[in-house]
Amino acid sequence: MNMKEQLSKNSIQLKHGLGQNFISDSNLLKAIVKDADIQPDDNVLEIGAGTGTLTQEICRATAGKVISVEVDRKLQPILQENLSEYKNLELVFEDMLKIKPKDIKNWFSGQPFKVVANLPYYISTPILFYLLENDFDIKSITVMLQIEVAQRLSAKPSTKDYGALTILLEMLGNVTLTRKVPRALFTPQPKVDSAIVRMDIIPNKYTIKYKDIAPFIKASFMMRRKTLANNLMKMYDIDRPKFEGVCELCNIDIRSRAESLTCEQFISLYKQLNYENALKKRM
Repeated sequence: MNMKEQLSKNSIQLKHGLGQNFISDSNLLKAIVKDADIQPDDNVLEIGAGTGTLTQEICRATAGKVISVEVDRKLQPILQENLSEYKNLELVFEDMLKIKPKDIKNWFSGQPFKVVANLPYYISTPILFYLLENDFDIKSITVMLQIEVAQRLSAKPSTKDYGALTILLEMLGNVTLTRKVPRALFTPQPKVDSAIVRMDIIPNKYTIKYKDIAPFIKASFMMRRKTLANNLMKMYDIDRPKFEGVCELCNIDIRSRAESLTCEQFISLYKQLNYENALKKRM
């Protein structure tokens, strides 16, 4: 029985508001697991089980623990029918963003895990921030995203797609757009094409902690048309001459906007601004 027949049999209508566009191509399902480099001993967190087509491929690829989170409980009978044979799988019916981070850590008993997901377009960025900001022991994140979002994650400085999430991801590891995916491979068919992005997490890639610098990066991009000076001087309660001096020490043009800086320049500017701030407090 195919996906459409299962949905009809269980009187389930897919919800546009939940971004329910399920993968209907078996070759693509295998490609996602290949791109995620799922190994026989990997633990995996899947976000968005849908009808379980990708879940099946993940469970076949590893004997490790697989936790699959799905927000729509109406899909439970289909998931139970499709996935009952996999003893390494646990289904969790919950909104991913409402799950306590400590619960996710407990699911894997403190062991590292990989994330694989066909993310609803409307919530992809909040979920990525949730995964990155809660100190999970994640090896890699492989996600299907709207192509415009995927291009933002792997963008280069001084391009329109380059933003706060691009920088924060680069701080944590390496980002690769592995393949583009035409809209025709989904049921129902969305209005835009997609792409698969893999993020390999590299512990201690930089000396600065992600959670410390994240608010600074977000503030830098708060108003893209404004310069760094206009976005950050108020945050640090610093006048323009002093900010200009800091930029000079970091070899950054005072007229620069956030999208023109590399990850290394952001870190240098952050450290210098905090050093100046610490000096001011001592006086």
